[in-house]
Parts: sequence; C-alpha cells; structure tokens
Amino acid sequence: MTTPEPLQIAYSPCPNDTFTFDALAHGRVPGAPALDVTFADIDITNGMAERGEFDVLKVSYAVLPYVLDEYALLPCGGALGRGCGPLVLTLPHSRLRSSGGTPMPGLDLAGRTVAVPSERSTAYLLFRLWAADVVPGGVGEIVVMPFHEIMPAVRDGKVDAGLVIHEARFTYQNYGLHKLADMGEHWEETTGLPIPLGAIIAKRSLGAETLRLLASSIRTSVRAAWDDPSVSRPYVMEHAQEMDPSVADQHIGLYVNEFTADLGEDGYAAIRGLLTRAAAEGLVPALGPGALAFP
Repeated sequence: MTTPEPLQIAYSPCPNDTFTFDALAHGRVPGAPALDVTFADIDITNGMAERGEFDVLKVSYAVLPYVLDEYALLPCGGALGRGCGPLVLTLPHSRLRSSGGTPMPGLDLAGRTVAVPSERSTAYLLFRLWAADVVPGGVGEIVVMPFHEIMPAVRDGKVDAGLVIHEARFTYQNYGLHKLADMGEHWEETTGLPIPLGAIIAKRSLGAETLRLLASSIRTSVRAAWDDPSVSRPYVMEHAQEMDPSVADQHIGLYVNEFTADLGEDGYAAIRGLLTRAAAEGLVPALGPGALAFP
C-alpha cells in the first residue's frame, strides 16, 4: 500500500497559526493527513490561492469570492473574533476635532493618504466599509506597502494614516502613534457579529472524505494546543519573528478562540455579512448560492 503524498499547506508564521497547527504539523494527530508546511504571509497565500497553488492555504476572507470554485472553506482553523479588528493609526497631532472637542475620525481621513497591507484583505474590506459610513467624500490615495513598513511610514510622515492588523494592536504606542479608529468596533457595533479575518481553504479536488478528515484533524490540533500550550511554545516562538513572548501570548489569546474550533452559526453569518456588504460596495464579486457550504 502506497503512502499518500503529504498535503501542501501554507500558513503564516504568526503565533495563532503555529499554535493552531503545531500538533498537526508535527504528526501528533492520529490518523491525520501528513502536511508539507510552507510559511508565507497572508498577502502571499492570497495570491497562491488565486493561482490555484497548494492543497491547503490560510487566506484572507476577502479573497474567498475569487477562489471558491476551486477551493472549499473549511469550518475551522481560521481567525474570527471580537475585539480584534484592524486599526487605523495616525500621528497624534493629526487628529481633528469638532468645535465641541469630540473626535471626528471620519473627517480626519477625508482626502488623506492611507497605507494598507493589501487591497485583497479582510482588513481592507472592513476599512472601506467603515469609510463608506463615516468618511464624507472618501479617503484620498491608498498606498499598498508591506505590513512591517506601515507604522514607520506613519511615524515618519510618509503617509497620513496606516491600516494595521495583528500584533500592531499591542505595539503601535511604541511608534508614538494614535489609534484613530477601530474597524472591528465599527463592524461589531453595526452588525453584532464577530470579525472575520483569516480562513482555511482546501482544494475541492481532494474529495469530501479528505476534506472532512482535514477539518477534524485541525480541530484536534487546536484542542491539543489548548490542553497544553507549553507543547506548542517552541514552534510558536521559533517562527514569531523575535516577538516578545507576552505579545505572542496576547496574539494567541485574541485570535485563537471558539471560532477556530468551529465557525458555527455566528461565524458563517459574519462571513456572509462581510462579503455581501463588500459586494454591494463593488469591492468583491457576489458569492454564488451555496459557495460557503462544506462537503
């Protein structure tokens, strides 16, 4: 009997992904498919998905409408949550106020230059939906730049504002920056739903049986990490790009939650809500019927 080829999988080196996949990547989930892991930031994996590369990928929910013909959304392993949305950052002195002293973040961005990590990202969709609601006349120029360059660019005055994600929630004060607005707060206040950030997708051509086995294995992997976080610690810190261990713990605590184990009704509602709103704004193609269904 021949041994099946390992599944080619790509996910980010961020602590939430390495924590989630530690047991599965290291063969500690009985009966699970073997994985051949590649680390890549999400803007890279989004492109991989659009080109049909790799069997399994961690991608932004924003890319789903472009890839769901070839890939299925797995009901686990991704990143949704509350209180974990992208932030818009500025220098403190750039904040405008109304005559009464009330912050007016929408006016503050009108016509301004904003740096974003990708235009094919959930963060960008949330930002555009927020701006459509609160920035009269719209923002000015959008500049795409690598995530790690955004906060320095805002600090140095190269752009007026920056859209940041993940661990920047915990570190932006180190750059002397000010939180102008929280995209997640706006999303939660207007929808009551969790914030959909990153998805796990797998090729439909793998077949329903393999897809179900993969989903079950991911659930087992994340539960193993919860049961004994110390086991995953070496893998997490090896790839955490010199991140402070306490920041890595905050990162995991924020992005690995009940939706990582199972999207559930609220998770699917959040994904449909985001992509339906984004399609109405002309930001992504509309989803077809049953596009999010899992085999």
